[in-house]
Amino acid sequence: MNGTGSESRHLSIRVDRPVDDVYAYASDPANLPAWAHGLGGSIEKVADGWIADSSPLGRVQVAFVPRNDLGVLDHHVTLPSGETVYNPVRVIADGTASEVVFTLRRQPGTTDADFERDAGMVAADLARLKELLESA
Repeated sequence: MNGTGSESRHLSIRVDRPVDDVYAYASDPANLPAWAHGLGGSIEKVADGWIADSSPLGRVQVAFVPRNDLGVLDHHVTLPSGETVYNPVRVIADGTASEVVFTLRRQPGTTDADFERDAGMVAADLARLKELLESA
């Protein structure tokens, strides 16, 4: 079955680190290769954002919202096809810890199997982020 693009899934993970620490690390695009494997193994700063190479999708451009005090890590990923995917992400205080919430939006034409695969990849990325931050 193909999706219509209207479905969203919220994937989250609790990180036993203060919200400011989690936000500072996750909002730095230079840290993406360490935890966001869906964006590939390297990233470089360019004039109008960041370019991730070696991603499963090819060479993609990543543009984050400006740093803020609200824990918003929303970003746009522009694919080689020119299509741009919006990814809402929040870092929320949870007592002395944090919760990172990624909203995965089903893109038009995405099969059920591909949507499940994408959700699994996001969950794995969040688990790596947790592991990195809690072992630091």
